[in-house]
Amino acid sequence: MRSVHEVLEGGLLRMRARLVALSTTLLLLPALLAGCGDDDPSPSTAGAGAGAGTDSRGCVTSFDEGTDYYPTRSTLEHAKNFTITYEKAYQVVTVKEPYPDGKPESYVLYRCGTPKPELTGDLADAPRIETPIDSLYSGSTTHLPLLVDLDRTGILTGVSSAASVVNKDIRGRIDAGKVVEYAGNGQLDTEKVVTAAPDVLMTGGTDDPAYQKLRDAGIPVVANAEWLESDPLGRAEWVKFMAAFTGDEEKAGKVFDQIEADYDAIVDKVPDSKPVPTLIGTMYQGTWYMPSGGSYVGKLLADAGASYPWSGEKDTGSLELDFESVFTKSGDAKIWLADGEWKTRGDITAEDARYGQFAAFRDGQVWSNNLVIGAGGGNDYWERGVTRPDLVLGDLAAILHPDAFPNHTFAFYQQIK
Repeated sequence: MRSVHEVLEGGLLRMRARLVALSTTLLLLPALLAGCGDDDPSPSTAGAGAGAGTDSRGCVTSFDEGTDYYPTRSTLEHAKNFTITYEKAYQVVTVKEPYPDGKPESYVLYRCGTPKPELTGDLADAPRIETPIDSLYSGSTTHLPLLVDLDRTGILTGVSSAASVVNKDIRGRIDAGKVVEYAGNGQLDTEKVVTAAPDVLMTGGTDDPAYQKLRDAGIPVVANAEWLESDPLGRAEWVKFMAAFTGDEEKAGKVFDQIEADYDAIVDKVPDSKPVPTLIGTMYQGTWYMPSGGSYVGKLLADAGASYPWSGEKDTGSLELDFESVFTKSGDAKIWLADGEWKTRGDITAEDARYGQFAAFRDGQVWSNNLVIGAGGGNDYWERGVTRPDLVLGDLAAILHPDAFPNHTFAFYQQIK
């Protein structure tokens, strides 16, 4: 049995330990509270250099010109249409072809809390944009999955076409008035944009005369032209482009690495047997637009184990063909990968009775990428599918090689019955 002295001594030691723990908690309390605000719509910018000398948003609180404020830097493996170069307190993002045949555009992004860079030469007139941005107007639904993957949907305040949006959470923000439409019916409302003054308006990779008016009014216009990448993984890597503006370089690297790993795993699983003869696409106003072998779609088809007569074409665009040319070379193809709005076999022949002559139609092997359609009529294939080639490839591989991919859950394609 312990003595009274031992019991008292043990009690005093335990009380002292509790006081030390309480003191430590009180010392840490201000830091804990600083990161728990409910008003910030997005997570803290840990990937943006947050740490010593920065606040919870990642903004520099005590600038030191000798400090590197980009400890995590994005590197590009597949994307060819943009580059990122770093200095200690700013980075330069250059889009080589902001729209078809357009001249390169550069943007100087500097960390909030650091001086705005004064540059000369080619960058003298480049837009200076403070990051991480708090508000974004998006000119294409292909930007939205990038924000979702980076947990940054809270910065989205405008979309060009609300009806085209498929993502349910973002549609909820539209319905709640947190995201506005600024280019209904394809006409950009410059007054609405200038009044809202978003940190950035990101284009969909096409030009518009109204963009210069916005620039003149002080609105940074940034070109996002991922659709000009011919490599599927190159398009996916544009998550790093978005991360340059949101300050999530580290997270973007992890997101892309997972997409790349999943894509490569599917390629490895595709049987080495003879490629499956496949009919690609549909007609539009009497012209059959066939993807060249060097295009984004051509690369996906090759990786999925498909063959089609125009796979040897090295161009990165599409060929304009007539019905007879396509039927002559692909009439006996086993699988038809279409991209129309058809829901039934009757819809197919109602559009053009000649479609019924294809072997794939007769055998019930017509597939279309219209599985997920949003409330406003937007197609998720053209929203999420553009920068998620792993999901698209998974669907294609399962259609062409069902035995190798049993129980596959389709993301974009469905069989037309």
